[in-house]
Amino acid sequence: MKKWYVDFNCDVGEGVGNEAELFPFISSCNIACGGHAGDGSSMFEIIKLAKTHKVKIGAHPSYPDKPNFGRKVMDISNDALLNSLSEQLSIFGKIARQEGVPVHHIKPHGALYNQIAKDAELAQLFLEAVRESGLTKKIYTLSGSQVALLAKANDMEVSFEAFADRNYNEDGTLVSRTHKSALISKPEKVLQHVLPIIQKGEVVTLSEKSIKIQADTICVHGDTPTALQILQYLSKELPKHNVVLSK
Repeated sequence: MKKWYVDFNCDVGEGVGNEAELFPFISSCNIACGGHAGDGSSMFEIIKLAKTHKVKIGAHPSYPDKPNFGRKVMDISNDALLNSLSEQLSIFGKIARQEGVPVHHIKPHGALYNQIAKDAELAQLFLEAVRESGLTKKIYTLSGSQVALLAKANDMEVSFEAFADRNYNEDGTLVSRTHKSALISKPEKVLQHVLPIIQKGEVVTLSEKSIKIQADTICVHGDTPTALQILQYLSKELPKHNVVLSK
């Protein structure tokens, strides 16, 4: 019987404070590093917690925009953005080194994540910050995105990401958070959503069309109100479908 091994990741350090509950059910995490949320203290505590639970750590840099939680495109010069990203990654890397924990990956947050998926110039800027940080060569991003193509061309590693708690459009993009059906919050619905992603490389869109998708890692947002219930349910139900958490 075939088995599928899957990496589940969570965005954490964003002020929710549920990391200790989530970490037993995931294998990697993306830690806010001061752009949209978080500070040195939260990074330190969560990196220590990840070490205890053997959860791989990643930096989660963002537009420097805490008022909008990094979820709006920011009118900022390229130099200012590069400086901010470099500063976020530098602080994160320093704390990780102090704790003796290797940085596994870097995953951009929110509006920056979406923008570098389609804007090649911005994607190049982000990759420059990643390279200069010296933390890792691996990024988490959408398959087929501009940043993924440029990363591969620049000899960097890419883990393609899918989302357990978000609905998809037919073009493979995520349904906007402004849409009432953007989020999938019921654990049973999340299971139905992720099984074809894992087992068939397909996702059923909001319009109920199946499209191809590449996924090496699957995200459950830590600030989704039902995140813990979703992860607990998946940890119980996925093994029944021969799906194993690759921790």
